[in-house]
Amino acid sequence: MTATAVAVHADTVDTNPLNHEPEVRAAFDRFYLMDYDGALTRFEAIEAAHPQDAIATDYVLNAVLFRELFRLDLLDTTFYANDGFLTGKHTVAEDPKVRDQVKQLAQKAIGQADDVLKTKPDDVNALFARAWARSLEATYLAMVERGFGAGMKLALGAKNDDEQVLKLDPNYVDAKMVVGIYQYVVGALPFGFKIIVGFAGIHGSKTTGMEMLHDAGSRGVITSVESRTAMTLFLRREAKYTDAYAMAKGLADQYPRDFLFNLEEANLLKDAGQWRQAIDQYHVVIADAKKPDYFPSSHLELAYFGLGETQRGQKFFPDAVVSYQAAAAEPGVSPELKRRCLLEAGMVYDLMSQRDRAKQEYQAVIDEGGDSVQADQARKYEHSAYTGH
Repeated sequence: MTATAVAVHADTVDTNPLNHEPEVRAAFDRFYLMDYDGALTRFEAIEAAHPQDAIATDYVLNAVLFRELFRLDLLDTTFYANDGFLTGKHTVAEDPKVRDQVKQLAQKAIGQADDVLKTKPDDVNALFARAWARSLEATYLAMVERGFGAGMKLALGAKNDDEQVLKLDPNYVDAKMVVGIYQYVVGALPFGFKIIVGFAGIHGSKTTGMEMLHDAGSRGVITSVESRTAMTLFLRREAKYTDAYAMAKGLADQYPRDFLFNLEEANLLKDAGQWRQAIDQYHVVIADAKKPDYFPSSHLELAYFGLGETQRGQKFFPDAVVSYQAAAAEPGVSPELKRRCLLEAGMVYDLMSQRDRAKQEYQAVIDEGGDSVQADQARKYEHSAYTGH
């Protein structure tokens, strides 16, 4: 084989032909602008036109899932940047109708793939579609229901399917995403947590995971953006902020009207200690979010909260209070984030020696949810002023 032939083979990427269709690409463009309703309408039309194709059902499942994760404030990577995600409390208002829809769509896609695999056990398109459906349901279980054990078992099934895809067709690059995420996550899990979920004997490799994600991010047909997003999260988790920022900026440059990619730029500048640039970027995000229809979807409270955190870190206390209060006042703010903002505002007032105003904020936290973690902290600081330690 000539060097040229080898290069051509190495650049070959195989996928379900439907993934290349213009209407599918157009729907994904809406999805990555976070126009979830617009994307869902398009994907449902594609599913109706391809009623036997599991990948078409997966498109709908993917849009439904991520619309719900965004509604629940579960797409902000700050939440997953350390092991506290595994052990901390994070209550969400699960919508039973969406839960049922996610599970029904996942089972439908799995069933459609199984029908093909009964007669064509090596059909890579069906194997990939089944893997994607399993991985999406696993994501819902882990992120919304906090069912890590059940989620990991589904993820294992997805990983096994995609490993089979890659064994049959090494050029099916999209299959590397799930395998890569699985490798990284299992490799990064604390040993004690592996025991808790019954995966003590299963091993992963963060290095292998990142290598596979890099390839999927570079050459994937429908997993490129998600693979790079996962890499951004993992790099942030490892405090490799410069590399994570470069990845996030690349995504924001590609999709400038995606609110979360732009927010992630600011978050990573903050984490890297580049507070001036972070404050400027938060202000850019906030200003863009106030432009009519610039971001099809946004949670402005997340930008205000990040801005408040940055200002507080630089002891710009009056500005920080304003930002926290602005976040708490946003119409779509989740109950938990609202309590966090009010608590932080109270703590900053204590640092400013404005005890009466601090107590007002602490009482507001309690009024918003008396049995919450934030309320417990508010009661503590009502009794004894927060001093920064």
